Amino acid sequence: MKKLKELASFLMAVPVLAANGGGSGEGTATEEKIKLLPPPEFPGLDEITVPAIISAAVKFILIVAALVSFIFLVIGGIKWITSGGDKEGTAKAQSTITAALIGLVIVFAAWAIINLLQTFFGMPSIFQFSIPAIVK
Repeated sequence: MKKLKELASFLMAVPVLAANGGGSGEGTATEEKIKLLPPPEFPGLDEITVPAIISAAVKFILIVAALVSFIFLVIGGIKWITSGGDKEGTAKAQSTITAALIGLVIVFAAWAIINLLQTFFGMPSIFQFSIPAIVK
C-alpha cells in the first residue's frame, strides 16, 4: 500500500515538474524526458450544431429501418421454408416478406428523396461520414 501511495504521489508530481521546468532551475536528462503531451484535439467537434445532430439522427433512423426491414425479410424467408407446404404458414410468410419489401422500398425512397432535395437546393450531403482524427 505504501508503494502505491508513493507511485500516486510521483505521478501527481510529474505534471508539476514538467510545468515548472523541474523546479531546480537546472534541466537534467530525466527532467527533459518528462514532458506533458498536449491534450488530443478532435477537429470538427466545435462544429456540432443542431442541423448536424438532425442529420446524424436521420442517418441513424434510415440505417436502423433498413436493417429491421432486411431482418424481417430473412425471417419471412425462414417462415416460408419451415412452413412445410402449410397454406396458413405460407400465407403468413408471404405477408411478412411483402411487409419487409415495402419497408425497404420506403427506406430507399426516403434516402433518394433526401439526396434529390440536397442536389436541387445545393445543400451539403447529410450522408458524409467522417471520423475525427487525433492530432499529436
